[in-house]
Amino acid sequence: MVRTDFPFAVDTFDPLWIALSDGTRIAVTLWRPRTEAQVPVVVEMVPYRRRDGTVARDIDIHPYLAGHGIACARIDIRGSGDSDGDLADEYLPREQEDACEIIAYLAAQSWCNGNVGMTGISWGGFNALQVAARCPPALKAIITLCASDDRYSDDIHYMGGALLTEQEMWSNFMLVKNAMAPDQQIVGDAWRAMWERRLAATSSLSEIWLAHQRRDDYWRQGSVCEDYAAIECAVMAVCGWEDSYSNFVPRLLEHLPGPKLGIVGPWSHVYPCRGAPGPLIGYLQEALRWWRHWLCGEETGIMAEPLYRVWVTGEERPQPFYLPDHSGSWVAEDQWPSPRIERRRLHLNAGGLSHEAVPDGMLSVRSPATAGRDCGRWGGYGGSCPDMPIDQRREDSLALCFDTAPLDGDLTLLGAPELDLLVTVDQPHANLAVRLCDVYPDGTSALMTYGVLNLSHRDSHEHPAPCPVGTPFPVRLKLNDFARTVPKGHRIRLALANQHWPILWPQPKLSTLSVAGGQSMLTLPVRPPSPRDRDVRFEPAETAPPVPTTTFDEGFDRRIVTDDVGDGLQTIALTSDHGRRRYDDRNITMSSANSDTMSIRADDPLSAKLVTEYRWAIASADADTEATARTELTADETHFNLSWRIEARERGKLVHSASATRRIRRDFA
Repeated sequence: MVRTDFPFAVDTFDPLWIALSDGTRIAVTLWRPRTEAQVPVVVEMVPYRRRDGTVARDIDIHPYLAGHGIACARIDIRGSGDSDGDLADEYLPREQEDACEIIAYLAAQSWCNGNVGMTGISWGGFNALQVAARCPPALKAIITLCASDDRYSDDIHYMGGALLTEQEMWSNFMLVKNAMAPDQQIVGDAWRAMWERRLAATSSLSEIWLAHQRRDDYWRQGSVCEDYAAIECAVMAVCGWEDSYSNFVPRLLEHLPGPKLGIVGPWSHVYPCRGAPGPLIGYLQEALRWWRHWLCGEETGIMAEPLYRVWVTGEERPQPFYLPDHSGSWVAEDQWPSPRIERRRLHLNAGGLSHEAVPDGMLSVRSPATAGRDCGRWGGYGGSCPDMPIDQRREDSLALCFDTAPLDGDLTLLGAPELDLLVTVDQPHANLAVRLCDVYPDGTSALMTYGVLNLSHRDSHEHPAPCPVGTPFPVRLKLNDFARTVPKGHRIRLALANQHWPILWPQPKLSTLSVAGGQSMLTLPVRPPSPRDRDVRFEPAETAPPVPTTTFDEGFDRRIVTDDVGDGLQTIALTSDHGRRRYDDRNITMSSANSDTMSIRADDPLSAKLVTEYRWAIASADADTEATARTELTADETHFNLSWRIEARERGKLVHSASATRRIRRDFA
């Protein structure tokens, strides 16, 4: 529902300029309630351009909070949007230091009561946690959405020590973002000089990220899991099960020593009051209760809510996207980890999953390089994007599977399954991909959760080592947290594979993985119902009025899989045209599109190839600029081969291009 009536009128200041101690000017949009009373302010800092890149979601959210008495400041971080400086990498210490200065500046304003909050989704959720760990005095609380406490193990770069293809897609996206001109309407005649400086400084961040294939000091910086106790302010963590960052919510609830709340719903990488899949919730009303409690000293009842409010998915057949809503219901836990949850152990026997161990010797799988095709995308973005996991029967046929007997009653699972294996491999480098599926009586296999591990990282992400070929060794793997009720009559399937393309980059050679039957074990988190489940209530979703927009082209999303039966090449092509639209209140017209093409042959992991392309065009005042980028990744046995190119145009004329080709040694990846 769109709200148009608010307790306060809202004054918008755009731009508000904040000068940092080193002379850098930071561009801000400030929404402030019109009142003589002092009010708190909530800060959001991201590099995605407040005037055009994120304006649609900013206008939905920040004026809503300001209309209820909470000022909001949307910051273009250094080197992005209309701010001065260079953006050299993500989550730099300089970014966190800038945030502390900005927080102190806003807290000292005459209209502010001295209390500051910080919020954001994705990048803004990351830096909210990182800044909280620095404890700026005025920062009293944060809301972090779709973020991570561990930059190495739980971001777009590496998962279980294995390289995610999403890294190259993301770096190509940032190539374009960093190459866009500031808004001439805001910075005036300086826009061209600022643009030229950015273009000269723009290069592929993948060069940095591929140089750090282990969990070293580069990744430790900005990973708040290194010292949870450093965060003293109150933290609300929010995510959705269809997002790739949902693990951070239960981890924060387990480890943060201070005040905290967690909400995980059915959503993808979106705010819980907008986007899909639903059902949506009144997230902004929850945020208001949080900010009023911690920034205004009001008793709103927010801290009487259950510690962990969770959506449990119900019976639902797999689809490439879910519109409008997931099936399921809300449940509540007052502690996390919850002492109510039973750790139920099942043995991996040749006959399936059983409470009793039946020693069966070694059970083997040799997955083709194309295994993983139907498992969706690491970073699913919901809506109409067809990037969710579909029926897993094809994947199950390429894996080593262990099934339970049909369940004699409904079984609710909440948490992270754990797997203890005794394995043997025939190659020193191999990946392990583990899926947990809900198998319907008709054979439909729905992916519930998964986990992956580069077996060279079995003991350490800091110090990987080759696998002992032909010698059994133990492996422990924690799968992603999830919540689902498996109905009576269904079976639970554990599927083990050693390929997970295109989510994971494959190891150089196909391998055979053998598991010791009867000596390996799966532990499931079984949750009984609770009377507290009835206490979970959310208001209907509300937002402020949207930014006035004229849409010229709607755009589309497409996923096409092709198999060349002649040469055996399988190609997955993802295309998203985001359309063309004008933001009427600021007379900015923009369009964008991206494509990701991933190809591989079933018998040759070294045939893997990723090509990702992105284009973004913005017209504002007299400036009409566009940037396009292309990144390609291949590999041989010893090196990754990374090539990238960025081009910038003004009114269709090429004004800048840069490119590079790099060979980066594979370090167990």
